[in-house]
Amino acid sequence: MDHTAATILIADSGATKTDWCLTSGGEIIDRFSGKGISPVYQTEQEIADEIRQHLYPLLKERPPHAIHFYGSGCIPEKTALVRNAIHHSFPIDSINVYSDLIAAAHSLCGHDAGIACIMGTGSNSCEWSGSEIIYQVPPLGFILGDEGSGAALGRQLVGDALKNRLTLGLREKLLEEYNLTPALIIERVYRQPFPSRFLATLAPFLLSHIDDKSIRKIVTGEFSAFFDRNVMQYNYQKNSVHFAGSIAWYFSDILKEVAAEKEIAIGKIIQSPMDGLIEFYQ
Repeated sequence: MDHTAATILIADSGATKTDWCLTSGGEIIDRFSGKGISPVYQTEQEIADEIRQHLYPLLKERPPHAIHFYGSGCIPEKTALVRNAIHHSFPIDSINVYSDLIAAAHSLCGHDAGIACIMGTGSNSCEWSGSEIIYQVPPLGFILGDEGSGAALGRQLVGDALKNRLTLGLREKLLEEYNLTPALIIERVYRQPFPSRFLATLAPFLLSHIDDKSIRKIVTGEFSAFFDRNVMQYNYQKNSVHFAGSIAWYFSDILKEVAAEKEIAIGKIIQSPMDGLIEFYQ
């Protein structure tokens, strides 16, 4: 390894967790995970504290020369807040903050045109020219949008469970497996912070019961809505549609099925954008 090469710290942060990768000359020096960092739900001070307590101790002996932070909620109005929070622990000039959508585009499309989508805790999409976002349908979060995301799937699942729309016995199974009651669900969704994270934690239940008709209907319905309300507003006839995120990855068979019905060509499906980002900065 070239020890004179600059070290680059790349972060890929969703609402649930952040993947960190320290690289030098395209080689991986170290990888670790931490809590999700989101300027939508956290103040500059809270983000700064999280980085100081959990990230800085891992890197104080080998501080990076540049940091590229990609995160959910890192819209242009919020990038300065995240940059300042990182700067508390790492006072370097080269701190770049981008949205998680740019992470998906850099990782999935690189310098080629395409449609980049995220399907994790939340969902998002854009048409990418090879160097910039040409058009983006707003994701709007799990209450108004985020179709196909873990949060939207979880919302649909608990809604159907509490309204007795699931196959007999599944409601009880869900409540027991996650140690939930109807009152606790209402509390977690409406009164506690990070409701999207809570709802997304229910996605594994959908996956383990995917052969059940009532469960499959939830998943195909959400994926269909994602294509109808987002992808089909882009030039999907000419471009491949690529996906990053745990929901796209684990439910890829159903995702491909729904896409095929709509005559949409699916390109790459990756669980995390990190490998593509490492390549992008080589």
